[in-house]
Amino acid sequence: MCLTVKNVQPLSNYYLILTFANGEKREFDMNPYLETGIFKELQDVSLFNSVRVSFDTLEWDNEADMDPLYKESNVIDSQIASEPMTDNGINMTSPNPYKEGNYG
Repeated sequence: MCLTVKNVQPLSNYYLILTFANGEKREFDMNPYLETGIFKELQDVSLFNSVRVSFDTLEWDNEADMDPLYKESNVIDSQIASEPMTDNGINMTSPNPYKEGNYG
């Protein structure tokens, strides 16, 4: 099983709360990308807050998009709130969560 993003919620500090299909919630730090290419435009808070899930990726009104699992080094390896961690077979701290042995 691979992780699929089902919902995204922007936070005021350029972090996102990602909700995965298995119910897991994690924070994603967008700050490292805000000085690069089309992502510079996301420094505009109203544009940053336009984030939505589109085909398992994150997408904004300026047509910027990103697969947060490809950039999983910025997904904070902790559960949001008090929900128990789900063992889904994906190692979010690995450079590639889809490499051999890291899929359920």
